[in-house]
Amino acid sequence: MGDSLTPEGKAQLITRNLQEVLGEDKLKEILKERELRVYWGTATTGKPHVAYFVPMSKIADFLKAGCEVTILFADLHAYLDNMKAPWELLELRTRYYEHVIKAMLQSIGVPLERLRFVRGTEYQLSKEYTLDVYRLSSVVTQHDAKKAGAEVVKQVEHPLLSGLLYPGLQALDEEYLKVDAQFGGVDQRKIFTFAEKYLPALGYAKRIHLMNPMVPGLTGSKMSSSEEESKIDLLDSPSDVKKKLKKAFCEPGNIESNGVLSFVRHVLFPLKSEFVVLRDEKYGGNKTYTDYETLEKDFAEQQVHPGDLKASVEKALNKLLDPIREKFSSPEMKKLSSEAYPDPTKQKSVNKNASKSAGPEDLIPSLLDLRIGKILSVNRHPDADSLYVESIDVGEENPRTVVSGLVNYVSVEEMEGRSVVLLCNLKPQKMRGVESQGMLLCASIDGDTKQVEPLDPPADCAPGERVYIEGYENGEPEAELKPKKKVFEKLQADFRISEDLHAQWKEKNFLTKQGPVTCKTLRGGSIS
Repeated sequence: MGDSLTPEGKAQLITRNLQEVLGEDKLKEILKERELRVYWGTATTGKPHVAYFVPMSKIADFLKAGCEVTILFADLHAYLDNMKAPWELLELRTRYYEHVIKAMLQSIGVPLERLRFVRGTEYQLSKEYTLDVYRLSSVVTQHDAKKAGAEVVKQVEHPLLSGLLYPGLQALDEEYLKVDAQFGGVDQRKIFTFAEKYLPALGYAKRIHLMNPMVPGLTGSKMSSSEEESKIDLLDSPSDVKKKLKKAFCEPGNIESNGVLSFVRHVLFPLKSEFVVLRDEKYGGNKTYTDYETLEKDFAEQQVHPGDLKASVEKALNKLLDPIREKFSSPEMKKLSSEAYPDPTKQKSVNKNASKSAGPEDLIPSLLDLRIGKILSVNRHPDADSLYVESIDVGEENPRTVVSGLVNYVSVEEMEGRSVVLLCNLKPQKMRGVESQGMLLCASIDGDTKQVEPLDPPADCAPGERVYIEGYENGEPEAELKPKKKVFEKLQADFRISEDLHAQWKEKNFLTKQGPVTCKTLRGGSIS
């Protein structure tokens, strides 16, 4: 198809649905002379999920436009990113990525023979590349390296040197892969501008940068490998897909942070140029949309019901996932999948059994289901002067009712509309006749006058987003904590506010994808 397009047509296809292009004039100049050479890289860390169809559908666009496309499995980057992929699992995870990405591309009809697949370690360990890393480190400031990786490399209080190296390696990849352009999410923008600044300092050309928007996950926040409820795994069964889509944030008429609509826009429309909304005859029967804007308008005006949209996406998504599931149904692929991503629940069950008679040192904090909540309303308890009854959005279909004893410490005005940290897997408990469906975590200091403050998540966290303890992000929470085992009480004994006002367990931070959970003033306070 690329051969029959004009340079202008190719440029339009290459840039459609992108959020930003740096170097568009240069792109158009190259297309007048020859085909564009572009690469997309993925660090082989967490399991790829359905959001990966977003870059895959853009890669399909690049190929339709005649581009020469390289896919980089950035294995070394995966290790440098705060050791998200342990060295012993690196080879297994890279193999898993290679199989699953190829299966995704085949599922959407992309011919693999027109792609080049490269592993980072195939050239990043060469003498020339290593010398360029040293050359780069002699001109890059620590400030610029840290700033460049801020939205991509996992941020911790005491960053490792590896995270500062990461942006430099990604910049050098552009030169060593001999491409004109790099493609990635808009979260990569700081790394892209870093590359534009520093590659010329080594005598290398400045490249074009093509950026996809960040597609919201099903909870309304960024779709993430570490947030189980926010993503559908490529190997999830049809029943799991149905269950997760049922929980997905898809408010009637709301087109903001709507992961279901975004998936239609960035994956299903580019692949098929149409989308069919399935609905009962009594509601007008099926409706075929040939452009996204009309679908979005109809959804905003509530002409399309969220339930019908979800059912239609479910059908289209399962069609994409079926060939991937089939490929990974073989014993060889099942073995690779289980070895690359060992089941965290097996580790959990060891800890569960040990916890029957053991102390708190045997418990892991990932057993707690901690989530960001947004307080929608606050009322006084009808039968208890010291209690509030709050309605809190935690990314589920319906808000949770939570009872908390904060009347004497925090005003209604301070509570309403704020974000909080909620423990969601306690057994629901009646408090003076009102069932509480969670515990709002607060810092407190006892003294002549007791002081209490709710914990503060980062400002841009979305309701339902997971809160995890540093180093325990891959564990699975218990469905419901058993009161007799006192799991929360034992873990809570080591919850503290640090001197720099970070919420911590055994000096490890409470974290979200947006950064650490903090407290405004109560240094040294306990958390409960």
